[in-house]
Amino acid sequence: MKENINMGLETSDFDQQKPTVCVLDASTYVGFWILKGLLSNGYTKPFYFFFFPCVIFANIGELCLSCSKNGAGEKEIVKRIRDMEKKEAKLVVFTVDILDYQSILGALKDCSGLFCSLDFPEGYDEKMVDLEVRGAINVIEACAQTCSIHKIVFASSLTAAVWKDNLTSEKEIDERSWSDQHLCRKLKLWYALAKTLSEKAAWALAMDRMITMVSINSGLVLGPGVAQLNSRSTMSYLKGAAQMYENGVLAYVDVKFLVDVHLLAFNDPTTSGRYFCFNQIVNDEDKAVKLVQNLSPLISLPTRYECQGTEVYTERLSNKKLIKFLDDTAS
Repeated sequence: MKENINMGLETSDFDQQKPTVCVLDASTYVGFWILKGLLSNGYTKPFYFFFFPCVIFANIGELCLSCSKNGAGEKEIVKRIRDMEKKEAKLVVFTVDILDYQSILGALKDCSGLFCSLDFPEGYDEKMVDLEVRGAINVIEACAQTCSIHKIVFASSLTAAVWKDNLTSEKEIDERSWSDQHLCRKLKLWYALAKTLSEKAAWALAMDRMITMVSINSGLVLGPGVAQLNSRSTMSYLKGAAQMYENGVLAYVDVKFLVDVHLLAFNDPTTSGRYFCFNQIVNDEDKAVKLVQNLSPLISLPTRYECQGTEVYTERLSNKKLIKFLDDTAS
């Protein structure tokens, strides 16, 4: 795997043009849009970009080598990235196995910052939970051993905060809240469990190694082509959607806004801790219908459906911390 990390460009080619930043895993839906954001927002320094065409399967090395050679089975996002690489001189594409600590360590050499977006496009089950946690640990430890890394922006989820017993007894759910892993296991909420445990592991290790890290806990991500490009991850997020809806903690975010928040959080030295990031809480039938329409054809309304628009559930999510940060940034 290591001998195939560099796809045609040597790291030394950019030695005189630091700093660099890394997007890992940019073949995820959010990671890809972060990559696009870095390119379109005038980030003038060269940056490295990493992707995993066959994310964290047990035989990842063999599968990734096959994909690198003949392109068989590549995802649409990876195909787009390969096209971008041909046009962007400052974009360097690597293949890295996040279960191989040494491959990450070698890939991060000379990078000054990391955007970490771990996800499983094929969906979540119990086995994937452990893999994502191990991946997060490897990534943070590799950053700790890379002296040039000064900041990590870790993409997480609101599902790492909203799943716990007696939620309706709480008036406000903010960044201090964590999902109950025992409840997640009981309800088989593997996506929520993976996000909870991987973020907790990342925070524990980052604090122990004294690394500057910020996490962005996003709502369900919406954006161009999300139903086609991020279908299974979207459905994994939505497991238990009815309960989240009734508890006032089902929310979504536009991917372009989410990317802006990631970039601002990286560039601003005052950011710290977790930030809840969402545009809209879905707490009534009109908003629920709008959400379903945004996810079409992945989800569709029943035939002859008529919106009754009666019940309005109490909103419990708070993004005051993010709003204050954005207001301070704008002023």
